[in-house]
Amino acid sequence: MATTAALDVLRRMFDEGFATGNDAIVDELCSPDLVEHQFGLTGSGPAALASVKAAIRDVHRAMPGLRFDIEDSAESGDRVWVRVHGRGRATGPFFGPPSGRPVDFTVFDLARVVDGRIVEHWGVPDRLAILAQTGVLDRLAAPPLAGP
Repeated sequence: MATTAALDVLRRMFDEGFATGNDAIVDELCSPDLVEHQFGLTGSGPAALASVKAAIRDVHRAMPGLRFDIEDSAESGDRVWVRVHGRGRATGPFFGPPSGRPVDFTVFDLARVVDGRIVEHWGVPDRLAILAQTGVLDRLAAPPLAGP
């Protein structure tokens, strides 16, 4: 896999943002006019930047030891696609108390990178895998506790 400036921007977003909880990286790596298409984060400009920053904090809070590896990438013009492998442990709160369970999931991202900044982003993290592995689905499927 070749290393390019656009790929380095995405690598830094994962390594210096999501893996560390450093939401300030968004101001460096994203355009002030960012257009975000990822479910739950959609928006543009300041609203999109705020959503991405909140996502970085939320992911890091739930899985503070999370590590990412870009395993595949492709580029065409100003667009870069990546398949990313995330691994860690759910040691922070995530839709309930921490489960301490290991997590292992995939993220597919497409970003338009212009002059070293993400100007548009589509992201597809495997949220179902995360919900299942952290125990959230187990809690949802559990029968209600009997009352007095």
